[in-house]
Amino acid sequence: MSDTPLHADRQRAESFGSAAARYDRHRPRYPAELIADLVVHQGIRVLDVGAGTGIAGAQLRAAGADVLAVEPDPQMAEVAAAKGLSVEQATFADWDPRDRAFDLVVFAQSFHWVEPVDALAKVRGLLAPGGRLALVWNRIVAVAPSPETLAGAYAGLVDQPNRPSADIEGAGLDPLLAAAGLSHERRRYLEHPHYSCAEWVEMVTTYSSVLRLPAADQERLRTRLTALIGTDGVQATNDALAVLCTPSPEP
Repeated sequence: MSDTPLHADRQRAESFGSAAARYDRHRPRYPAELIADLVVHQGIRVLDVGAGTGIAGAQLRAAGADVLAVEPDPQMAEVAAAKGLSVEQATFADWDPRDRAFDLVVFAQSFHWVEPVDALAKVRGLLAPGGRLALVWNRIVAVAPSPETLAGAYAGLVDQPNRPSADIEGAGLDPLLAAAGLSHERRRYLEHPHYSCAEWVEMVTTYSSVLRLPAADQERLRTRLTALIGTDGVQATNDALAVLCTPSPEP
């Protein structure tokens, strides 16, 4: 397994465009309660960083937010723009805010793809008075079949089939936020989704660890997962997480 930080693994970070339409169709939406906790009033100005195909952005807009999406991949950005979102194509590091300020900056399933120290410093300069940063993840784990059973399908193909963002979601995030002058709280939103076999296979094969495999290996993984899951599908949990941050008071 590589020691390269995810944000520096550009092959992996840039793998999603090849499956943009499938990604948008099969990646989960965020819990309604989570979205409601982010859109605290109508017309809130939101910057959606690493917006992908606009999954979170579209939900935030539907809840009443004024959303600007920033996305580096042209194919992902095209899908987001087709939803009517305002999209600016750039990496967050290269994106020019042009003196704009936001009530909420959101990284939905995307914070692990940026260099965190520089990104957090840039976010501080984007927040309007009273503004917040939200780091958001869906965290879907199979219950039945078990993760150990499903891991057998990945043997010899993918070293680490689990979610790549687990480390940055954990305790290692706290000192990064403190160093950036951000206070934070964690909110969890538990769901118990059930997936048909096809739905599960389509979702997990949009993960970056799979998308960078040769086509033959991707098909081999699909065949193995389909055989393991069978007709009962997958019972899962989504322990969705929002880390809500505000600038700490000046000493």
